[in-house]
Amino acid sequence: MMDGNKHIYEEADYRPAVAPPPQSIFIPGTRIEIVRPIDSPGIYRHALFDFDGTLSLIREGWPDVMIPMMVEILLATGTKETPQELEELVRNFVTELTGKQTIYQMIRLAEEVARRGGRPLEPTEYKRIYHERLMARIEHRREGLRCGRVKREDMLVPGAIDLLEELCRRGVALYLASGTDEVYVQDEARLLGLDKYFGSHIYGAIDDYKRFSKSMVIQQILTTNRITGRELLGFGDGYVEIQNVKEVGGTAVAVASDEAQKSGKPDPWKRHRLIGVGADVVIPDYREWRALIGYLWGEIRVPAA
Repeated sequence: MMDGNKHIYEEADYRPAVAPPPQSIFIPGTRIEIVRPIDSPGIYRHALFDFDGTLSLIREGWPDVMIPMMVEILLATGTKETPQELEELVRNFVTELTGKQTIYQMIRLAEEVARRGGRPLEPTEYKRIYHERLMARIEHRREGLRCGRVKREDMLVPGAIDLLEELCRRGVALYLASGTDEVYVQDEARLLGLDKYFGSHIYGAIDDYKRFSKSMVIQQILTTNRITGRELLGFGDGYVEIQNVKEVGGTAVAVASDEAQKSGKPDPWKRHRLIGVGADVVIPDYREWRALIGYLWGEIRVPAA
């Protein structure tokens, strides 16, 4: 990643800055919600995607691994808190930090252990333990993709490939940036056939976490291609990428995906959270990609509220 000012090395905590719209506007006949009209349709030349929950469903259910692990570690400090009290505490801060690199959740875990008089491990060691447990949970999905027992489309947000194909057809350069460790992102992108679309532009977290952020990837895109943020599209189900895209003047599409059920309805928690950091458009998935692209390129008009 590129060098730069201090702020792009850091991932800010979630801070809602935008109120939900008083009245929702939808592209007629779709579930595509327009939070604020875009002012420069069709000028996009580069698009940044998050990975887990935005494209990939391989890690669906990861909180069911992380939260019990953290409760177990905090109980071992000898705290008088009940498992139920600890679960509420952990769920709150895991949720609050969702969207940032995994290491930030482990840093918070180490702080909570220390607050209870325990001797915390290094956050990287907690992350290693978490990854081992997560891999045990999802390895059947990964292996199923390798051997063909699991279909790629079953592990992708619906419509993702159609959208990527259309963006490529329109000459948009694609980038993938994830808070998941880069080695896993690259491997899982290959398993899903997504490397075809992103090529060498697949970025993920590294152990020296201050040397990677989604903001750094965005700055690199803008600098290398000598473009302004208005030419950048962002897609994500986490607040970090939405916030970072809006900070440079780009257009942000919130993917409020229902990862477990793939119901085609937006996840209410994701929707509220992503609107709060400035998302311009909210979609539940990419099944209505034609209408979405038509709107983003100014080929479909949306009536005013």
